[in-house]
Amino acid sequence: MVTAVHPLPRATAVRHLGPNWYAAVMGTAIVATAGATLPLPVPRAPLAAVWALALTLLVVLLGARALHWTHHRDQARAHLLDPAMAPFYGCLSMALLAVGGGALTVGRDWIGTRAAVALDIVLFTTGTAVGLAAAVAVPYLMAVRHRVDAGQATPVWLLPLVAPMVSAALGPLLVPHLPTGQPRETLLLACLALFGLSLLATLLMLPLVFARLITTGPLPLALTPTLFLVLGPLGQSTTAVGAFAEAAPGVVPAPYIQGFDVLAVLYGVPVMGFALLWFGLATAHVVRARRRGMGFAMTWWAFTFPVGTCVTGAAQLARHTGLAVYDGLAVVLYGVLVAAWLTAAVRTVGGLLSGALLAGPRAAAVVPRPVTARTTSGAVR
Repeated sequence: MVTAVHPLPRATAVRHLGPNWYAAVMGTAIVATAGATLPLPVPRAPLAAVWALALTLLVVLLGARALHWTHHRDQARAHLLDPAMAPFYGCLSMALLAVGGGALTVGRDWIGTRAAVALDIVLFTTGTAVGLAAAVAVPYLMAVRHRVDAGQATPVWLLPLVAPMVSAALGPLLVPHLPTGQPRETLLLACLALFGLSLLATLLMLPLVFARLITTGPLPLALTPTLFLVLGPLGQSTTAVGAFAEAAPGVVPAPYIQGFDVLAVLYGVPVMGFALLWFGLATAHVVRARRRGMGFAMTWWAFTFPVGTCVTGAAQLARHTGLAVYDGLAVVLYGVLVAAWLTAAVRTVGGLLSGALLAGPRAAAVVPRPVTARTTSGAVR
C-alpha cells in the first residue's frame, strides 16, 4: 500500500512562486547602490539598511525557491517551458549580482570591507555563471521548445540577455581587491567581453520588441510596465563603460586607459539619450494602460531596477564629463526610483497579506490572459 505524500503547508504556499520574484531583490538593492552614486550628501546608514533588506530578501527568496523546486518540480518545469516565464531566470543572476555589488558599495559600512569582498566574490561568481547559463539556455529553449512568434515579443525576452551586462558593470568593483598584474587585467577584460556579449545580443532582440509595438499594438495592460525593462541594458551599459574607465588606470597599458575614457563618453552620451527617449515612450504607454484599468502586478517592479541603472549611468557620465546636467539627471531619476520602489513594495506586501500574489493563475487573474500574460504572476487591482 502506497501512502500519498502531501507537500508541507509552506511548500504549498510557494507553488506559484516564479523566478520573476527576484525582481523585488534587484529593485531593492539598486535603491542602495544608486543612492551611493549621487552627487548629494546622502546619509549612508539608510542606504546600508536598504542593502541589508535586499540581502535578507535574497536569502528568504532563495529558500522559498528551493522549496518550490523540491516540492513542485512540475510547476518549475512548466515555468521553463513557458516562453513568458522562462526569461525571468535571468533575474536570479541579476539579484545575486546586485546584492553582491551593494556589499562593496554600501554594505561594507556594516559588515566591513573584508567580509564585503568575500560576499561579493561569491555572489559575483555565482551570479555571472547563472547569467551566462540563462543567456544561452533561455534563447535555446525559445528556439527548440517554446512556440512563439514575432507578435508575442515583449521586453521580458531581454532579461536573460541583460544579466551579463550587470556582471560587466559590477565586476570592476572587485578589480582593486585582486592581486596586481594579470588577475586584475583578466577580470577587467572579462567584464569588457561580458559587455560585448550582452550588448550584441540585446541589439538583436530589441528590434523585435519595437516592431511588435508598432505592428501589433500596445502590450496587454498587466505587461505594459515591462516596457521599462528596455532601460536596463541602456543604463547598465552606460554604467559599465564608466566603471571600465575608472578601473583601468594601473591595470591595462596607457593607450587602453585613454580608450576606456573615450568610450565612457562617446558611448554613454548617445545611449543615455536613447534611454531618455524610451523612458518617455514607456511612460506614455503606462499612463494609457493605467487609464484603461491596469492593476498592480509583479511587473510593476520593472519600474525600479532599470530606472536605477539609468541613475548610475547618469552619475558615471557626470564624473566623466563634468557636466552638472548629468548630476541633475541622476538626482531626478533617483527620485523616480524611490517613488517606484515604495509603491511596488507597499503593493507587494499588501498582495502577499491578501494571498493574491501567491494564488494560482485562475484565482489571481483579473485581466484576459493571452499567451504572454503568465508573467503577471498574480495581478491584483
